Amino acid sequence: MKSFFISLLVLTSLFVRAQQHSEQHHVGYVTPKDPAVKAKLDQWQGIKFGLLMHWGTYSQWGIVESWSLCPEDEGWCERKGPYAANWYDYKQAYEKIPQTFNPVKFNPDRWAKAAKEAGMKYVVFTTKHHDGFCMFDTKQTDYKITNTPFKTNPKANVAKEVFKSFRDQGFMVGAYFSKPDWHTDSYWWSYFPPKDRNSSYVPSKYPEKWNQFKQFTYNQIQELMTDYGKMDILWLDGGWVRPFSTIDSTVSWQKAIPFDQDIDMPKIAKMAREHQPGLLVVDRTVAGEYENYVTPEQSVPSEALPFPWESCMTMGDSWSYIPKENFKSTRKLIHMLADIVSKGGNLLLNVAPGPDGEWHEEAYQRLADIGKWMNLNGEAIYETTAVAPYQSGKWAYTKKGNTLYALYRAAEGETLPASLEIPILEKSQSIQLLGTKGSIKAQDKVVKLSESLRKQAGDSPVYVFKLAKK
Repeated sequence: MKSFFISLLVLTSLFVRAQQHSEQHHVGYVTPKDPAVKAKLDQWQGIKFGLLMHWGTYSQWGIVESWSLCPEDEGWCERKGPYAANWYDYKQAYEKIPQTFNPVKFNPDRWAKAAKEAGMKYVVFTTKHHDGFCMFDTKQTDYKITNTPFKTNPKANVAKEVFKSFRDQGFMVGAYFSKPDWHTDSYWWSYFPPKDRNSSYVPSKYPEKWNQFKQFTYNQIQELMTDYGKMDILWLDGGWVRPFSTIDSTVSWQKAIPFDQDIDMPKIAKMAREHQPGLLVVDRTVAGEYENYVTPEQSVPSEALPFPWESCMTMGDSWSYIPKENFKSTRKLIHMLADIVSKGGNLLLNVAPGPDGEWHEEAYQRLADIGKWMNLNGEAIYETTAVAPYQSGKWAYTKKGNTLYALYRAAEGETLPASLEIPILEKSQSIQLLGTKGSIKAQDKVVKLSESLRKQAGDSPVYVFKLAKK
């Protein structure tokens, strides 16, 4: 049961699903009032580039994370394999994967080192996805990594080890946590079979059962905020679990939320920040006080946004591990980073570990190649702000103080031209091509590049011109 789980239909459906999550208007963004949260948010906005990891028992089957359990008639919920014909058989087989899940090659120090060398500065790790399997040693359920054959490993409490390894490398650390939980009986109550992704019962009709779920969720988040070291970000997914009053009827997927699923975010956030002062809370798609930054998924906004934001994107095609991944080229990834940063956003790039606890080797190579570019050009990325006109043609622009950066996104096979027009160039600015030594002459907005300088620049996905006031 491996690669046959993956089909063109599923990959296409991932794109559709991404469109659902990126369809966000966010007219209700609320600027944090807590000085510690504001300071953390400013810090986060300056570091620009982070790593997201989707990892769970689903990697053993090489399938889309969690969604094959969801009884909806959507491409990304499609079941495959010998148990597909019957949902109950499939769920039972799926929930037995932990009996053989044993990621013996798990080595978070290698991940953290590779991410740091790529220029990444924060990490968000899936402590629990919608299927309810916990990659941390929760006391609220036995459906967890420390109840698998891996439990005898010294690093069995996977989330704790991941957070420690990245924290040791100077990263800001974030816990991904799914609000819905399709394993616990207080969400998908066995008395009522689930019809879709939502609670299998109407919470207002069974308040005692819903209060059990609220307490379960609160307890798990409390564990993560108290037992797993310093935490910078609580990244909450599953936006259909929300107060009914927050549904945006202009967003198509939110129209399908049938009832109130309020888990009392004020209480959760208060508790979390008591343990982790300044914590960024990201209640995805629920605009308001507890969505400190906005997270378009698998998409980049067409223009700069007036609030803090982050595009979460996959390095390949899938959020979760698939045996044969189609990784984006280094050029495409760096172009994506330049595009996002020029509009004032951050890039959270997903890499998925496999069932043995290791990444594809190609993912390490992509990060190493990105790191080489960042070593030369990182000053045009970190601590920068968006500057109008943001982009024009192949150019993207960033700003730091009185210095402007013009990032030329070269096409595949394109060498640096002998002359280039930099639309934002002014007469009072000095010009430097990062990674090279030598003077650059300009006439009006056109720069002349010598053969020597072009040779120094070599082949690059993005050439960065630093424009400083003389």
